[in-house]
Amino acid sequence: MSWEEEIEELRRREALARRMGGPQKVKRQHDGGKLTVRERIERLLDAGSFHEVGALAGVAKYGADGALADFTPANLVIGRGRIEGRPVAVAGDDFTVRGGANDGGIREKLLAVERMAADLRLPLVRLVDGTGGGGSVKNLELHGHSPMPKAFLWDWWTENLSAVPVVSLALGSVAGLGAARVVASHYSVMVKGSSQMFVAGPPVVEWTHGRFEKNELGGSHIHTRNGAVDDEAQSEDDAFARARRFLSYLPSSVHELAARMPNEDDPGRSDAWLLEAVPRDPRKTYAMRRIIDAVADRGSFFETGRLWGRTIITGFARLAGWPVALMAGDSMQYGGAWTARASEKITRFVDLAQTFHLPVVHLVDCPGFLIGPQAEQEGTIRAGMRAASAILQSTVPWCSVIVRKVFGVAGALHQNSSRYCVRVAWPSAEWGSLPIAGGLEAAYKAEIEAAPDPAAKRAEIEGRIRRFASPLRSAERYDIEEIIDPRDTRRLLCEFAELAAPLRTPGRSWFGVRP
Repeated sequence: MSWEEEIEELRRREALARRMGGPQKVKRQHDGGKLTVRERIERLLDAGSFHEVGALAGVAKYGADGALADFTPANLVIGRGRIEGRPVAVAGDDFTVRGGANDGGIREKLLAVERMAADLRLPLVRLVDGTGGGGSVKNLELHGHSPMPKAFLWDWWTENLSAVPVVSLALGSVAGLGAARVVASHYSVMVKGSSQMFVAGPPVVEWTHGRFEKNELGGSHIHTRNGAVDDEAQSEDDAFARARRFLSYLPSSVHELAARMPNEDDPGRSDAWLLEAVPRDPRKTYAMRRIIDAVADRGSFFETGRLWGRTIITGFARLAGWPVALMAGDSMQYGGAWTARASEKITRFVDLAQTFHLPVVHLVDCPGFLIGPQAEQEGTIRAGMRAASAILQSTVPWCSVIVRKVFGVAGALHQNSSRYCVRVAWPSAEWGSLPIAGGLEAAYKAEIEAAPDPAAKRAEIEGRIRRFASPLRSAERYDIEEIIDPRDTRRLLCEFAELAAPLRTPGRSWFGVRP
């Protein structure tokens, strides 16, 4: 009367599923310097925490007696596990089974894991390798007809981007639907040298554009610099570590709040170097990342998108243990001017902070939008106004520290001016409708050209004008709320984080992430 026979058959099928594409295909995966999907899941998740769902989905072959003769698992492994003790949903493509093509219930499993993440309010990690559920010409013969393209996942992508953290790791050559799954996320990573991403891969592209090698067409050096993918990892293990760290700053869903972490770094710590961090000469650059490290909890800054939109630095940090979204101008890149790419980066980042209720800290150094032919050709003002919308629609607590420049339309976007935001300035700050150095040429052109020594006259006028540009004069008119000693910045930011913590409200934002 026992069901032991059925349990034995269940275990046999589970063992066949764990075989993946078979020893030869597994060896080929390893020989290519890549892990198998099951090895990836083991390294991503807390040890022993993975609970697989749908392991029996696949393509079965039966003998004349009706008994199972062979079984090829679906090339997508899904389930639940834990990262740092928190439950997550995970989906991993199995490239050893027909290169990740659309076989054996993969469509249903792709939908199931997206629904699992949404309805159980779990962060979702996608390990993408191959077409990621996309099509194959072989399907014409397998199915006997040409399937109509259907956007069967897109509603769930939109849903999850507004509800739970979504991380996608490109761990091989990803194309079509696989590429779309990578970029439809809050945080994406490619592995240098071993992952590529395409709308269509080299064999398809060759028909219209000639022959390309995989890395030449869509390597990480392309997509982590054009903004399609956020970051570049040095190895698969590095990618897993980045995913785990990214999730540590966010709640499990928008219905929760990000947790405060234990912190031994004194909120009142004062770094004497900050007093000389910004050069007196406004034409000289300085190390903004060193400033970030000096004011945030030690070792807490996690930068995202470092290789694209480089005039703005974005990432996450902790202040007195509280997680915050942090962005800062980088004077070493076009003086910190907002480019079209930087504006796109800001839009995504502010939307992310808004979606998951993270207070924003902005270390401001913005001489305005980038100017010149390239800026015009890239439509900088259009991208800039999208960033403006993101900032002006945000409702999360916001603190701006004006480190140096605030000029023009982009400079005006250093905070949401329609509501109260904490704002302070360093003595090194300067602001206005346009920078003094450039504005002099237009405002005093005739006087400078008529002088016996134009260079001397220009220097004389600039010196005279700069006296009026002191932030202390603006403070007299309450045009700036506070001028602070740079060494007090960390103490003030930690106070802001404490004030902001009880203001965070769980639930859906009235707008979601714009991919």
